[in-house]
Amino acid sequence: MMKDNNSPVTKSRAQRLSKAERRQQLLDTALLIVREENADRLTLGHLAARAGVSKPVVYDHFATRSELLIELYRWIDTERVRTFTEAMTTSGRSLEDTVQVLASAYIQCAADKTDEFHSVGAALAGSEEKAAVFQELLDNCVAMFVAVLTPHVNMSPPSLQRCCIGLVGAGEALSVALTRGRLKPTEAVAAFASLIRGVALAG
Repeated sequence: MMKDNNSPVTKSRAQRLSKAERRQQLLDTALLIVREENADRLTLGHLAARAGVSKPVVYDHFATRSELLIELYRWIDTERVRTFTEAMTTSGRSLEDTVQVLASAYIQCAADKTDEFHSVGAALAGSEEKAAVFQELLDNCVAMFVAVLTPHVNMSPPSLQRCCIGLVGAGEALSVALTRGRLKPTEAVAAFASLIRGVALAG
């Protein structure tokens, strides 16, 4: 039997969520919609229905669909970077293993056009907000590179920061060449690994 979203039990549960918890619930539900149905189905009204809340609750967190997409885009990438950073900084990998995994993960992520991040990004195509948040996400990648490479290099934090900015820029360029068919995945990964290795050994 289907649950009645307007029942006293459902309402009491909804009321127990803090504003931050409600926002996270909505983002979790939005991600499920993108994963199960497609980003085109992600509207504020549909999100409210899937989350079992009223539309005003959703509008209290996201004024427009574009704002929802931007926040989801940011959250997916932040979580992905955080998870990867934690895995890489606690695994005790050698420098060579770190270089190979870092290069492969970055290039494969850029090449995978079927995941939720790219689906949401495609829904935001042409958005001015996307351009702004994309720079923020590149900064997150730089921070991730710094955290992963710090145990393997002997250079000052400012120097490593500058080098990682260059590495992320190179990774983006290689990713674009890959998606345009100018490089094979193995070639892009090998080239990026060579660049990362060069920075690490130079430090």
